[in-house]
Amino acid sequence: MTADTHLLIVDDDERIRSLLQKFLVRQGFLVTGARDAAHARRLLAGLDFDMGIFDVMMPGEDGISLTRDLRRQASMPILLLTAKGETAERIEGLEAGADDYLPKPFEPRELLLRINAILRRTPPPAENGPKFIHLGPVRYDIDRGELWRGDSPVRLTATESALMRIFAGRPGEPVSRQVLVEELGRDKGGAEATQERAVDVQITRLRRKIEGDPKEPRYLQTVRGAGYMLMPE
Repeated sequence: MTADTHLLIVDDDERIRSLLQKFLVRQGFLVTGARDAAHARRLLAGLDFDMGIFDVMMPGEDGISLTRDLRRQASMPILLLTAKGETAERIEGLEAGADDYLPKPFEPRELLLRINAILRRTPPPAENGPKFIHLGPVRYDIDRGELWRGDSPVRLTATESALMRIFAGRPGEPVSRQVLVEELGRDKGGAEATQERAVDVQITRLRRKIEGDPKEPRYLQTVRGAGYMLMPE
């Protein structure tokens, strides 16, 4: 990555925030720090960021609440830093819209690897003309990695975009949860079941954006014993 990649770090601990800023600047990133969610919102109102790194436990509005609210208006990838390592808390962060999580304490090198993995999953700008997959009233632009409902874009997180790319590359073909875990490039820090559960959470979120009735999916189907399959019209 280059200094054109702008990261927003939100952490109420000034020492940690400063250390992370210095480390990531040395790795070639442009980094801006915020002391809390309110400060972050002021920065987001005037600056564009390529990725956010939010501490979960902050006074006032916490990182999960900030993530959930931003997801209603932005697709910027978000990594949550959390002192809680339990599966339930991790899933809560994913359900709020985070693309990944990193329990504290962590090695700066691991943070760097997670950041780069998320940024690699973020779709690059396309050069060719648009090609679409139609999913009822929703269409997916394969080249641009964009989802549209009529004339309105449907915002996708980096992980949701990566899932759509995977499924769009093999429509009508079941993709196992294990393959999804591998292709999404998640770290193998947790148990396999936990990783696959995280994929299930992402699938549920994606269905809410493409299905008329997410509980009875028509386009992103579950194939018993085989995984998930995208069935365009």
